[in-house]
Amino acid sequence: MNENVAIIGLGLIGGSLALAIKRGGRNIHITGFDRSYATADEAYRRGIIDAIAPSAKAACENADYIIFATPVNTTIALMEEALEWTLKENVLLSDTGSTKKPIMQAAERLREKGLTFIGGHPMAGSHKSGIAAAKEHLFENAYYVLTPCENASAEQIEKLSSLLAPSKGKIVLLDAAEHDRMTAIVSHFPHIIASSLVGRLADQEKDQPFVKNLAAGGFRDLTRIASADPTMWRDITIQNREELLRQLDGWLQEMHLIRSMILENDPDQIFGFFAEAKEFRDRLPSTFQGAIQGALYMTFDLHIDIPDHPGIISEITKILADEQISITNIRIVETRTDVYGILVISFQTADDRKNAREVLEKTTDYSMHIL
Repeated sequence: MNENVAIIGLGLIGGSLALAIKRGGRNIHITGFDRSYATADEAYRRGIIDAIAPSAKAACENADYIIFATPVNTTIALMEEALEWTLKENVLLSDTGSTKKPIMQAAERLREKGLTFIGGHPMAGSHKSGIAAAKEHLFENAYYVLTPCENASAEQIEKLSSLLAPSKGKIVLLDAAEHDRMTAIVSHFPHIIASSLVGRLADQEKDQPFVKNLAAGGFRDLTRIASADPTMWRDITIQNREELLRQLDGWLQEMHLIRSMILENDPDQIFGFFAEAKEFRDRLPSTFQGAIQGALYMTFDLHIDIPDHPGIISEITKILADEQISITNIRIVETRTDVYGILVISFQTADDRKNAREVLEKTTDYSMHIL
């Protein structure tokens, strides 16, 4: 007997989730809907979904599971519409949004109607977007947070967890407010800081144009996340406004203390500031050792300190190609200031990076680093 899953929104997350669920070996029938028919058609042609629905309502009416893989504001609007839909009695509803408090507040009306909503946030991403970038292993070793509503039973949570198990994500249960508070500090707030650092560089560049060349090293890596979709981050900032303001207040207080430290110019105090930060940072879980993605999407980069002579990059890529190791990106860092390795190669998974490092260590004598 088929289990019917409706996935609303067939971008990177929705498409990847469909692929992941289908590889579990169960009799799953996935109906998809996307506002772009071209996207839905591509998903169907690639076998990502089994049927295209003419509307979100039509996709959900016969579903045992409904997953809204749309931006948070769109999901909230769809949840309002769902109040008028005719759904199966025991249907489970979920989402994939990166802020949970507004979603779970909207879910209260569904709960009052007797429906069970379990919020979800797969903490994974990619340097690409859209259905064309969907891949079944996107969520492997990533935390997949569930935020159940009050009427969700342990059996229902386990039922949804079982459906999501083929994604190989690490499922954890969190309170919605707790989720938003933690993602604010480790994901949302860093995006604001990265964007503000880029803004400082842009101001400096007006009077010192060469400064952007020096930014090609560590600064570029530090602010990589500022290249993310501004529409998405506008919405996240609005949705998690309270937690971000709390983080900003703490940050401003911290900056005031740092300013005082620099004014006092005490070498021991300054050393202690950097030493404490280094000690704590070095104790953070390593994606290389545990292959676990955190809340902030990062590529799996390998920094290789290579000499500057012709043919060196083709040598490296040939070694990886011979071992059937795929790469997602490759770049040369133009300056060695504050940089571990002038060649940076990005991989799809931590395992690919680990295998690449091992084979390169066997065949070359270049030093390599994982930051």
